[in-house]
Amino acid sequence: MPVEPASAVSRTRRAIVVACALLATLPSQAAGRLTLAAASNLKFAMDELVGEFRAAHPGERVEVVYGSSGKLHAQILNGAPFDLFFSADMALPQDLAARGLAASPVRRYAMGRLVIWSAANDAAKLSLADLAAPRFTRIAIANPAHAPYGQRAVEALRAAGVWETVEPRLVYGENVAQTAQFVESGNATAGIIPLSLARNPALAARGGYALVPDALHEPLAQGFIITQRAAGNALAAAFAQFVASDPARQVLIRYGFASAPVAADGG
Repeated sequence: MPVEPASAVSRTRRAIVVACALLATLPSQAAGRLTLAAASNLKFAMDELVGEFRAAHPGERVEVVYGSSGKLHAQILNGAPFDLFFSADMALPQDLAARGLAASPVRRYAMGRLVIWSAANDAAKLSLADLAAPRFTRIAIANPAHAPYGQRAVEALRAAGVWETVEPRLVYGENVAQTAQFVESGNATAGIIPLSLARNPALAARGGYALVPDALHEPLAQGFIITQRAAGNALAAAFAQFVASDPARQVLIRYGFASAPVAADGG
């Protein structure tokens, strides 16, 4: 049996080392990893969806970063390593697609609702007009500068004719999760938050909520994309397909999202 020269062995070892180093730097699909960027209003529903997906894909790593849609959008523009972006609106993923940063069409996956919620009052009997009463000294909404639910809250308050009275009392959360925390902690006497958060057991145990009439604001259609970073990532495609499944939609409905079959942009 011929013996391989020492120099050839050394070259082979070097090639193996280089190959291992290259594998370590491959995109997320090679390592079975997925990082999702998701709007804060999805916190509880998405945690459940990811749990079910992990159960069906043991060994795969799926992590979620929550935040306001506007800030997540800005992070993706600056190169954040997100594989899918679940926004609280359609406009932000559409903007990323227009910039060539999407590897899929923008797909609508949910229709959200706004509610009035208070930890100190029975919110089930409140309306937006009631928030003009002096007893509501601090009213929390998400920052409309980068949170779609904050933008819709402003639209609803204006349409209800109470904006001028309420605006000086508003306190702004960085995202809807922080907005709900303001109300839950007593730092705000009432808040306008997503129904999906009001149905979280911790908040639901603190009292009821009142739906904000959806005729008072633009629809809260929520869309997602697979980002360009995840182009060709089979795990990202599998998660997108899972979100379109009936079991996933049932989870979203349970957290207060209207039944909205995943549809391509404009569908």
